Amino acid sequence: MRLTQWTDYTLRVLMYCAACQARDQPVTITEIADSHAISRSHLTKIVHQLGTQGLLETTRGRGGGMRLSRPATDINVGAVVRQTETDFAMVECFEAASNQCGLIANCRLKGLLHQATDSYLAVLDAASLADLIAPTRSLVKAPASRRATATPGIA
Repeated sequence: MRLTQWTDYTLRVLMYCAACQARDQPVTITEIADSHAISRSHLTKIVHQLGTQGLLETTRGRGGGMRLSRPATDINVGAVVRQTETDFAMVECFEAASNQCGLIANCRLKGLLHQATDSYLAVLDAASLADLIAPTRSLVKAPASRRATATPGIA
């Protein structure tokens, strides 16, 4: 299974915010866009959705930005993936309406792939956002314009 770019970027935004939780200043879209070479307009849509879903608190204007709305330990990776992925149908026969497979009566592949998908999601369900971030120090430097107000010890 391959995650969509939307889910990949969603996880990056959340992980970046988790890595910066101790900072005084909120994270900005420009900061993440520059750090990951992602389009600002694309990130703006993702951040808006994350705010709507209650995962981010966002503030507009000068000095604004975003923060996690709850601790990273309380954000489940499996739930985030389920909210952002639209299609877990790995093969045609998962969709009864469009299934054209002539082997459906004798095939056990569908059951095996369902089991694999369930296992995949179970692993993600066992992880929190905090599990995705190194605990010893932040992975992210504050941008030069915000370093003066960044929390000491954040590299």
